[in-house]
Amino acid sequence: MTLLAPHNMPFAAALVIMAILAVVQLIGIADFGDADVDAGGDGMPEAGMLDGLLTLLGIGRVPLTIWLALFLFLFAAIGISIQELAQGMTGSPLYSWLAALIAGGAALPVTGTFAHPLGRILPQDHTTAVSTDSLVGRRATISIGVARTASPARARVKDTHGQTHRVMVEPHEAASEFHEGDEVLLVRREGNTFYATALAERRLSPTVN
Repeated sequence: MTLLAPHNMPFAAALVIMAILAVVQLIGIADFGDADVDAGGDGMPEAGMLDGLLTLLGIGRVPLTIWLALFLFLFAAIGISIQELAQGMTGSPLYSWLAALIAGGAALPVTGTFAHPLGRILPQDHTTAVSTDSLVGRRATISIGVARTASPARARVKDTHGQTHRVMVEPHEAASEFHEGDEVLLVRREGNTFYATALAERRLSPTVN
């Protein structure tokens, strides 16, 4: 079974697109790998659910270009394997659209599984042109979980350029806790964790968000 056979064309096309993404990144024609996906506007009730889905799929764990390239590779690998299996079991491959549908559905969770450890290996500052420390003093919104002492929650914060970052937040005061939708002020950073106070407890500049 050849890669360019009609029933394998969706997977061949995926590999071509993946190669184009690699070339684009290498020669620097464009850099859309640093784009951050914002799940929704502040205060939207479905934002937390969508944030959770994006986290499950690994979106935001690695640059978007790397996530897309990984998805395309896994889509092609799974699709070709499905066609090989179908050929061996029935004597003929599946329709290309059916194999692509199955491969796409399977590749999404597998991509998320690989993206999580890959995100820990890659440099943590890959999604921003500003230093992580520059986020201290800015307003953030808790997006997933409840932030308590020694139990951080995920939050969204915008840098001075308006780009959204996702950070882990704990309360600065031991007795405080923050819930989804709460707005807080990032007051210090230790490692990958930011510490925050409730928005009402500090006077903010009108330009921080």
